[in-house]
Amino acid sequence: MLSNSLIAIFGMALVTYMVRAGGLWLMGFVKPSPWVEAWLKALPGAVIVSLVAPTVLASSLPETLAALATVLVAARTKKLFLAIVVGVGVVWMLRRFL
Repeated sequence: MLSNSLIAIFGMALVTYMVRAGGLWLMGFVKPSPWVEAWLKALPGAVIVSLVAPTVLASSLPETLAALATVLVAARTKKLFLAIVVGVGVVWMLRRFL
């Protein structure tokens, strides 16, 4: 028999899924304006920056420099995997040697 906590977790997951799936279904009937389309395309980047920036700025020097190196490599090469490898390598080296 499932505990009340597990039932609550499954219930919340189901409601969350229904809200997201319902929103996607409803957007199939709506033609957004060009401004709304541009806003929706820019939103994921803005969310990532709003989540990452406070952590980077509140971190120690190795993490901040690694984040900067990651951004520079990603912007220069357009290769996400390489940027991640560089960021991990920089933070590892700076933590080890600083």
